[in-house]
Amino acid sequence: MKSLGIVGGGAWGTALGCVAARAGRRTLLWARNSDVVAEINSHHLNSLYLPDIPLHADLVATGDMAELAQMDALLLVCPAQYMRATVRLLKPHIAASTPLVICAKGIEQQSGALMSMVLADELPDNPVAVLSGPNFAAEVARDLPAAVTLATADEDLGLRLVNAIGTATFRPYYTNDVIGAQIGGAVKNVLAIASGLVSGLALGENARAALITRGLAEMTRFGIALGGHRETMTGLSGMGDLILTCSSEQSRNMSLGKALGEGRKASEILAERRSVSEGVWSAAIVQKMAHDAGVDMPIVDAVVDLLKTDAPAHSVIHALLSRPFKREET
Repeated sequence: MKSLGIVGGGAWGTALGCVAARAGRRTLLWARNSDVVAEINSHHLNSLYLPDIPLHADLVATGDMAELAQMDALLLVCPAQYMRATVRLLKPHIAASTPLVICAKGIEQQSGALMSMVLADELPDNPVAVLSGPNFAAEVARDLPAAVTLATADEDLGLRLVNAIGTATFRPYYTNDVIGAQIGGAVKNVLAIASGLVSGLALGENARAALITRGLAEMTRFGIALGGHRETMTGLSGMGDLILTCSSEQSRNMSLGKALGEGRKASEILAERRSVSEGVWSAAIVQKMAHDAGVDMPIVDAVVDLLKTDAPAHSVIHALLSRPFKREET
C-alpha cells in the first residue's frame, strides 16, 4: 500500500493524515470544507480543528472525491451519523477491491447498525477493517506515542494495513474481532458523559474509578452479546479507550458530562460546539440494543435519562447509587 486516502478533514482525520505521511505513504485527505483544503495545502495547518499544530509537509488535501478514490486504501473518518451519506458520495468512484478502514466511533442512530454494517449495505464488495483505540487527535498530530486496535477478518489485509500506517510512535495491534473493536469506541463515549458528571458534581476520584470499572463491565456484557470477544473489550479499543475518554476533559464527551453536572443543559452546550459529541447520538440506541439483547447497562440508562429528560444530575447519580448490591462478576 503506497498511498492512503483520508475521508474527513476534522481533527482525527487530519491527525491520521499526518500518521500516514510519516509512515511514508502518499497521503491525500478529502475535506468538505474548502477553507480546510486550502489551508492544509498552502500553510500545512488545519486551524479550524487542530489550531497551532503544524501538519506533515507531505499531507495534501482535496475536495474531489473521485481523486481520493484512486488511493490504495481509504480511512473513513467522518462522524458515525454521517457515514452512510459520505459513503454514498464515494460509491460512484471507488473500485470494489479498495480496502475501507472505519475510523469513526459510533452506532447509526436510526438503524442501530454498526459502521461495518453500514458499509455492508452500501459497498458490500469492499474489504473492511476497523481502526480504534485510546487516542486524542492533537497528541497523535504532534507525533506523541499512541497505540490502536486494527481489526479485520482478513489477516493478510490486516498485516498490510499495520505495515502501511504503523510507525514507532503509532502502533497498530491486529485482531480479527471486527464487532468488538467497534463496540468499545461507541459505548465509551456514553460512559464518558457519566464520568464527566462525577467531575461536575465533585464526587472524587474514587467514584470515577468505580464508574470506569463498572462501565467496563457493562461494555463487556454488551460486546459479548453482539458477538465481540471478551479480550477485545479489555484491549486498546475497549478498556484503553474507556480509560482515556473518562479521565480527561480533552474528551468532548467527558467535558459535556462535566458541564451537565455543573447544572447546564445539553442543548445549550451542544449549540456552542463545532465538534461532535458522539455519546449524545449513541446513548439512546445503545440503550435500545442492550434492552433488546437482555443486557443490563444501568450507567447507560442513567445517561439517557439525563439527556432525554433533563433530569437533575444529582438525582441521576443518586438513582445509580441506590441500586441493590450484587455480585461483582454480574
